[in-house]
Amino acid sequence: MNRREHLAAMIAMAAAVLPPHQLRALEVQVEEMVPQYGLIGQMIAKPGQRAALAEILREGTDAMPGNLVYLIGEDSDNNDALWIVEIWTDKDAHAASLSLPVVQAAIAKGRPLIGGFGTRAEFRPMTKTQT
Repeated sequence: MNRREHLAAMIAMAAAVLPPHQLRALEVQVEEMVPQYGLIGQMIAKPGQRAALAEILREGTDAMPGNLVYLIGEDSDNNDALWIVEIWTDKDAHAASLSLPVVQAAIAKGRPLIGGFGTRAEFRPMTKTQT
């Protein structure tokens, strides 16, 4: 799959996972905030550790200033892989999040469960008014 297909799949996953009212609220929030920075990446857990790693990655994600979306999804073709989609107000907000104590704790806790990384892409999110 190329980057465009990956991004389309993750957006479709968000639409499938979130209830309609939350999806609409997310769309409004994203449109109002005019996000400037996005990441999509694949993280490979050590065999049998995907669920535990996903749980660690979810810890503290609601306390990251500037983060509009942090979506974790299971790869349907690889039982050890996760896809992570992040949408931020800007690249600086993402960089600042990496120094937050809750994020540092999650990184330290999750590192032993990570077997590797796959595709990673940075992108500029587009709102409906930009398309």
